Amino acid sequence: MTALKFSEVTDESIRRLVDEFYARVRDDAALGPVFANAIKDWEPHLATMRDFWSSVMLTSGRYKGNPVIKHRQVEGISYEMFERWLALFDETARALFEPALAAVFNAKAARIAESLRLAVFYRPDQPWPPTAA
Repeated sequence: MTALKFSEVTDESIRRLVDEFYARVRDDAALGPVFANAIKDWEPHLATMRDFWSSVMLTSGRYKGNPVIKHRQVEGISYEMFERWLALFDETARALFEPALAAVFNAKAARIAESLRLAVFYRPDQPWPPTAA
């Protein structure tokens, strides 16, 4: 990773974020095995994630998927894994972006993660969050 810090959102800064973040995910002891099982060909996934973040941050409209359905299909995913995902995302964003821009990315990531947690794990007849007794 270079010392360059992006101060604006561009396709290049999104590409760097996605590529570096998922490199960290693949190396992570908790997340790596789950992702390795779910994703066999990383380049299409990275391209999809670049489109996703372009749609989120640049309102490009390039992403055309359904993340809820995709995450519901991931074998081994757990509620708690989202905290590790967010921590790695935060580390990556802070490494790449000026502080104010990293905060914007991290705020969006937190909202996305919470939406996915609710969609994937919430059950009206179960305590929330799932770790609650």
